[in-house]
Amino acid sequence: MSSVKQKILIVDDEPDIRELVEYNLKKEGYQVFCASNGQEGITEAKKVRPDLIILDVMMPKMDGIEACRIMRTMNEFKSTFMVFLTARSEEYSEIAGFNVGADDYIAKPIKPRALVSRINAILRRNSVTEEVVENKLEITDLVIDRETYLVYKQGEKVVLAKKEFELLYLLASKPGKVYTRDVILKNIWEDSVVVTNRTIDVHIRKLREKLGENYVSTVKGVGYKFEA
Repeated sequence: MSSVKQKILIVDDEPDIRELVEYNLKKEGYQVFCASNGQEGITEAKKVRPDLIILDVMMPKMDGIEACRIMRTMNEFKSTFMVFLTARSEEYSEIAGFNVGADDYIAKPIKPRALVSRINAILRRNSVTEEVVENKLEITDLVIDRETYLVYKQGEKVVLAKKEFELLYLLASKPGKVYTRDVILKNIWEDSVVVTNRTIDVHIRKLREKLGENYVSTVKGVGYKFEA
């Protein structure tokens, strides 16, 4: 981890949960801040500018979904990692969370070692995206060159159509982040009049045919992500 301690904000109305998460993240060397509901979370986030925010879904005054939605409209939190705490039965919450801009979710009951491992992995995504040099991504055995619109897999050139390339570049820019269909449509086909979810599916299928099945995975009911 960097010598500059990364900041994490925990937003949860249950003191026991906050203390458990805070204790384990501080042991890992993070700076940790806390809030007890969505409104307090937004206020605290503006003060401390965290690298990652952990949000419980169900909270009084303002829930985590609404807090995330509001913060994603603010420029200072456009690239902040947002992670939800959800009960295992709350699949609807996971989908709602991804739809408002969540990067990941962690299921309750919380297992401290698994929690720390997940947070470490999410924050490492920054170091991967920082490897972009002259519009080039180098991830696993792929080199994705935005200047030439070419992809190299294990040194072998792979030619992609323009939209296939743009879709791959978007997903690979943040490995592990789930991109919803709406976000993909907005980023890749923003100027197009008639584009459907089927269009995305076709392009994903073509990427898998050309690169293999292991790079892009489907998150059922939500969207797609790049597997680093």
